Amino acid sequence: MFTGTYTAIVTPFKNGRVDEPALARLIQAQIKGGVDGIVPVGTTGESPTVDCEEHIRIIELSVKYAAGKIKVLAGTGANSTTEAVYLTQAAERVGADGSLQVAPYYNKPSQAGLYQHFKAIARATKLPLVLYSIPGRCGIEIAVDTVKRLAADCKNIVGIKEAGGSADRVSQLRAALGAKFTILSGDDSLTLPFMSVGAQGVISVASNVIPREVSQMVNAFARGDVKQAAQLHAKFYPVFKDLFLETNPVPVKAALAMLGVVAEEYRLPLVAMSAANRAQLKATLKACGILK
Repeated sequence: MFTGTYTAIVTPFKNGRVDEPALARLIQAQIKGGVDGIVPVGTTGESPTVDCEEHIRIIELSVKYAAGKIKVLAGTGANSTTEAVYLTQAAERVGADGSLQVAPYYNKPSQAGLYQHFKAIARATKLPLVLYSIPGRCGIEIAVDTVKRLAADCKNIVGIKEAGGSADRVSQLRAALGAKFTILSGDDSLTLPFMSVGAQGVISVASNVIPREVSQMVNAFARGDVKQAAQLHAKFYPVFKDLFLETNPVPVKAALAMLGVVAEEYRLPLVAMSAANRAQLKATLKACGILK
């Protein structure tokens, strides 16, 4: 259902507010670049620092600007089940195609707690849900058995964004969940390794900057052109890595600002890149032919 390239879209700010015209331009560039969809207000969209009203407004605008040309998989997860239900129902109301549900962070629920959390959200909406396991940020992993149980009990839980860094876990998920369940890479640098063992695409940070190239890489592998996919991976691998020189989304926003796409503005506690890392990112963008 949600296969291919999905851009974890940044949230542009200007003078402390969401920059709606810049968001429109970003999404138009994604459509032109051939991505399959966007993920607004995920980690890359600075979801922890937008308020509830802004969160829903960004999803609503994303649906409007996508205009049915690409899918909108709205980031509506939270570490409070009540909040996640509220945001997910709001996303459904404004026309999102689905919802990305991150594992609750900081409060570290048990696997039983994770099951009940996601089950409650699934029962509160008709939207298809994609789980999001990222232990490096959340402190917990959604266990393979928990994913399998949720997929069996909740028909609208249709996939997972896997950001644990392990191709072995992708193999385990694919064996446990069968062919219909969608697995997406959560790391640009691991998209091809993950696809080689059963993933069906990526929720990408890099495609904010190079939507066409990431889409071409994913599509090439999907149609069996491993050589072209590997060439694109090799060419842009330095970009995939340097967009994580510092905490996401700081480097990708810096890159977009270098390209004149958005203002380089963050919300505290995120701050601008160090001078050394900025210079490295700029050099990489130039070496890969992205920045003139």
